[in-house]
Amino acid sequence: MSDLYFLNYFINSHQRLYWIYILSALFIATLYLLLHPKEQKINLSQKLWLHPSATLDYRYFIISFFLKIWLVFPILIGANEVALFTQTVLSDYFGFYLYQGLSSTEIMILYTVTLFIVSDFTRYWLHRFMHRVPLLWKFHRVHHSAKVLTPITFYRVHPIENILFGFRFSLSIGIVTGIFIFFFGGLVSFMDILGVNIIIFIFNILGSNLRHSHIKLKYFRWIESIFISPFQHQIHHSKEFYNYNFGGTLALWDLWFKTLKYSGEIKQMKLGLPQVEHKDILDLLLLRKKQW
Repeated sequence: MSDLYFLNYFINSHQRLYWIYILSALFIATLYLLLHPKEQKINLSQKLWLHPSATLDYRYFIISFFLKIWLVFPILIGANEVALFTQTVLSDYFGFYLYQGLSSTEIMILYTVTLFIVSDFTRYWLHRFMHRVPLLWKFHRVHHSAKVLTPITFYRVHPIENILFGFRFSLSIGIVTGIFIFFFGGLVSFMDILGVNIIIFIFNILGSNLRHSHIKLKYFRWIESIFISPFQHQIHHSKEFYNYNFGGTLALWDLWFKTLKYSGEIKQMKLGLPQVEHKDILDLLLLRKKQW
């Protein structure tokens, strides 16, 4: 059963490593490297893919799978439970209500966009708190300790952080869904592709896996004021600028709350944390810092 569940990483469209997202990232990376031949050496080098930090990511990816099953998932509540609770509380307090001023298509569009905006907004703030609150930073530092970036680095996350982001997801999605069910009843549904919110699917298909890579894909400055480019997220993983670019998909939150760095502002940077490296899986889990 565990083996079959592990395959979900690659066959479940809700996972970052879904095979279509991987293929699209490879396609975009190939085009990028053809246009930037000087960057082929580092991106195709064994020194990158077999770097001690990368191999630690691969090992931790396997271990974290079991940690999620045994530790994280049993603790979390589901978005459906939160939605039911929210709808019940609203009904008990305000009585039965059903708004009929919108068509089913309008409701679908409104629900899809609202889900995306609320989820991305709450993700921005939790991510920012993970950096600014010293206790939370101890857990989030695990993710930033990576010296090189590969798509697997996305999963270099301490179990406590997984739990916090899991609660964030359930609460934000559940509360929005409960409110929409209260107002619109059975008409509530979102626009999706392969079961994924269409906005998130487009984001993933356009190279979300390149965020954790050394493909320095940049957007025009005006686009980077709205959407976080892969290179902007790589900036976030640098030693010098890790307190910038907290946004998940939208850069608007960073722009409005003064934490945005554009690709064009950064000429050189080094990844990881200053003088700190996790050497093994226990270092990651026990939050041990080792000096170089």
